[in-house]
Amino acid sequence: MTDFLLELRSEEIPARMQAGARADLEKLFRKELAAAGVTPGQITVWSTPRRLALIANGLPDVTEAVSEETKGPATSAPEQALEGFLRKTGLSKDQLEVRDVKGKDTYFAVVEKPGRAVRDVLAEAIPAIVRAFPWPKSQRWGAASIGTDSLRWVRPLSGIVAILGEDLVECEVGGIRSGYATKGHRFHAPGEITIGGAHDYARKLSACHVIVDHVERQDLIRDEARNVAAAAGLKLVEDEGLVIENAGLTEWPVPLLGRFDEAFLEVPPETIQLTARVNQKYFVCEDAEGNLADAFVCTANIDATDGGVGIVAGNRKVLAARLSDARFFWQQDRKVSLSDQAKKLARITFHEKLGTVADKVERVAKLAEWLAAEGIVPNCDPVLARQAAELCKADLVTEMVGEFPELQGLMGGYYARAEGLPDAVADAIRDHYKPVGQGDEVPTAPVTVAVSLADKLDTLVSFFAIEERPTGSKDPFALRRATIGTQIQITKNDLRADLLPIFDRVLAILCEQNESIYGRLTALGQAVESISASQNIPLNKRYMSPLQLEIEQRSLDLLNFFADRLKVQQKEAGVRHDLIDAVFALGGEDDLVRLLARVHALQAFVGSEDGANLLAGYKRAANILKKENWSASDAAPAHPHTGDEDPLENVDDPDMQEIYAAAGSGLGYPAEPAEKALIDALDAAEPRAATAVAAEDFASAMSALASLRAPIDGFFDQVTVNDTDSIKRTSRLALLDRFRAAVHNVADFSRIEG
Repeated sequence: MTDFLLELRSEEIPARMQAGARADLEKLFRKELAAAGVTPGQITVWSTPRRLALIANGLPDVTEAVSEETKGPATSAPEQALEGFLRKTGLSKDQLEVRDVKGKDTYFAVVEKPGRAVRDVLAEAIPAIVRAFPWPKSQRWGAASIGTDSLRWVRPLSGIVAILGEDLVECEVGGIRSGYATKGHRFHAPGEITIGGAHDYARKLSACHVIVDHVERQDLIRDEARNVAAAAGLKLVEDEGLVIENAGLTEWPVPLLGRFDEAFLEVPPETIQLTARVNQKYFVCEDAEGNLADAFVCTANIDATDGGVGIVAGNRKVLAARLSDARFFWQQDRKVSLSDQAKKLARITFHEKLGTVADKVERVAKLAEWLAAEGIVPNCDPVLARQAAELCKADLVTEMVGEFPELQGLMGGYYARAEGLPDAVADAIRDHYKPVGQGDEVPTAPVTVAVSLADKLDTLVSFFAIEERPTGSKDPFALRRATIGTQIQITKNDLRADLLPIFDRVLAILCEQNESIYGRLTALGQAVESISASQNIPLNKRYMSPLQLEIEQRSLDLLNFFADRLKVQQKEAGVRHDLIDAVFALGGEDDLVRLLARVHALQAFVGSEDGANLLAGYKRAANILKKENWSASDAAPAHPHTGDEDPLENVDDPDMQEIYAAAGSGLGYPAEPAEKALIDALDAAEPRAATAVAAEDFASAMSALASLRAPIDGFFDQVTVNDTDSIKRTSRLALLDRFRAAVHNVADFSRIEG
């Protein structure tokens, strides 16, 4: 078994493309070898700005011999079919085999292919890999680039090293021939280096100031950046993304500490950090109190003879220019109040069918005030909620956010505080975009919660109103993210409110503002109303107008969308999707806090022995009722009606009195013990469960259901449901229906899997 080294050297590969390139190189290499019947051992892939390298351990010298079979036409087929098959395979008729295939004699071509030298396989694989490489962006170069079939690579490809063991794998791609020579560091060792094979590749490059292992470079940057900061009495602000990016920009990383003018610290720290990170790829530092320090850590790509003094000085000048711009933006923006900035939002289109950003802000302000006034967000001042909402998007037109869109919201909070606005308003402006997904910080301040919810709900409802819903993997307006953010806000803050009335309110606000949407929804509602009238389908009394009818339908659509997103969100928390279905299927359950409390109790119950057995009993009862096509209306009176409230008061026959008394339940016949036990259990469990559900004590509701486990098991063991006596059969089916209904008061068990 032999080790193989492949290096593809080029001009600088963008850092952001290197991880994908490593994965693609391994994938293509495995694919080419698999096609030749070769299975490598461990594969290691490295990258630097100037090279991709792959080492494959344990390659054989020769591939295994293989036998390839090709099915041909039947022996009874026309001669032309056989001739075509022979031309395709290159065999003669006497070299074919005849086999029986489903009763027909059929020709087969069997070709024995001897093993090939793996070096020859690799010589063919390397050009194929290079030409098939899926760079996100690539280019042609040189005189050959005039043709569309010329070689493409991320940057001009300059060298190929391909060594199997100690033998060169000879190949050529786009005029570049493989060899033993590579190049070291661009400045420290620009000359050629002869590589002996995979065994000395990393060592020889390291001696020439190239750390080829990207993970090793990342570890070095991470550790040394911390060390140089600590040596100055500072703490590095950790940034793993920046570590990876700097490793992708350097072959011989050397972290260096620099200082900038302390006067720049008047600018918000997030701005300084973003300027240093995005524009210059620098780390920032904090002092012992956790405040941003006037220091940065840059990563050089050389060992400077002056210890990096010149490099730090140059980087300091560049950073100073960037920070000067940031300070200018900060000073200029503060000359204009947020309320004046907000007026400029009327010039920015939010969506062609939904108006401007100013229109959206108006809707959000009304909704935030309503959420506070209605107590949906407890302890929230409606006045402050409206004020924060009216200003929450104002920073979008500031110079700072224009330069750094990532700072939207954050800068608005700083400007509000500098303007002397209440802290609750400033915090709400700063945090109203949160949470942007799972794991993000969830605001808890009442004013922030009101504005954040209003913003997300307006986005969701508005786009549903104009039929711009997510489809498949497409979600251009991030409605799924907005939904999850809304759900997290509601559940984390324990907000008790039904969703449907909230959706109705948001749609009503939208219709009040937007005549086009008002007209469209009204027309749709009139169409539904007309269809309902023509089919003699009564409308619910709550529908006071066609517009309200259509609003209700949109709200129901949104609730279904919320249910789907809730399953995704709760999956990570270990909650089963079918249990969410089981609770949603009850209908009328659109309080997320209550719904999840019920789901959690249900999951604990079905995971217990009592729950599993009750579920089995439920499914058996449901199957019987389904087979009999049974509904509650099918239940006939168990005994003849007399027209009196108590049918026993007119029965004088002592024998009949004994029979009715024995029934103990109004069945009209003496109940069997197991039948009586189930009736008694239902009599006790139903009110207990109903009381517990009303009190939102869902654990107790499940406990009440658990008491039905033994009686339903005994009923099925000892009672014949489909009795020949029609009265008994009807009564027992009605009893099973009652059992099913009792369970459905807690959850729709038909939606539960298992």
